[in-house]
Amino acid sequence: MFKKLQTGLFAFLITAFLIQACSLVPLTGRHQLSLVSDADMLSTSYIQYDQFLKENKLSTNTAQTNMVKGVGRHIQNAVSTYFARNNLTDQLNGFAWEFNLIESKEVNAWCMPGGKVVVYSGILPVTQDETGLAVVMGHEIAHAVAKHSNERMSQALLAQMGGQTLAAALQYKSQETQQIWMSLFGVGVQLGAILPYNRKQESEADRLGLIFMAMAGYDPNAAIEFWQRMSQNAGAKPPEFLSTHPSDQNRIKKIKSYIPEATKYYKK
Repeated sequence: MFKKLQTGLFAFLITAFLIQACSLVPLTGRHQLSLVSDADMLSTSYIQYDQFLKENKLSTNTAQTNMVKGVGRHIQNAVSTYFARNNLTDQLNGFAWEFNLIESKEVNAWCMPGGKVVVYSGILPVTQDETGLAVVMGHEIAHAVAKHSNERMSQALLAQMGGQTLAAALQYKSQETQQIWMSLFGVGVQLGAILPYNRKQESEADRLGLIFMAMAGYDPNAAIEFWQRMSQNAGAKPPEFLSTHPSDQNRIKKIKSYIPEATKYYKK
């Protein structure tokens, strides 16, 4: 009987902890697991981002680099405007936006918490132009501002550190927690598989990304052709970007359903 009471109490405490650890996605109101503070996420992001830039080569192509930075700034302004309209400006506190192009054949791009964006030169032949690039950057920035990284980090910590204290894990000092962090963005293949976004997170990033790119002056209809090109270029082995961003027909169909909403924000 005592053992059953202990088990029941433990289950109750865990449930209460998880409920308390839930937060709302700032833009959609969906409940998400949040075990890591925004301050910790931003601090770790800036350290890891700087380390990544030291270990990888920035593109020497001035035109392409300027395009990445220009599209990034446009979408940054759109995000700030959108958050201000929805009285959520405080959700961007601590952001230190940065946009960099890395010389790499990888077809990939990501955004760490705090607006730390990396685009790989290998994805530019698929994006083709500024508008195609805006599809990618809008989508990745949407993941960041919707705090999907915090959610994935929390889920991974809960799954992999279940037998340990989360307090210790959240100090980001162990090799395991470092690997979890880097695997969120596919940084360093030696760290294992990229932790995938779930369908709800992908749908949120698709929808919000279209709104952000439209507000930045890019036609959201271009997203359909971009994802079609990604699907056609996947080949036998999908590129890193597709490994966490499935580009099947069902997804494209869903993106089409988001376009009417995004078009309301589009100004040429």
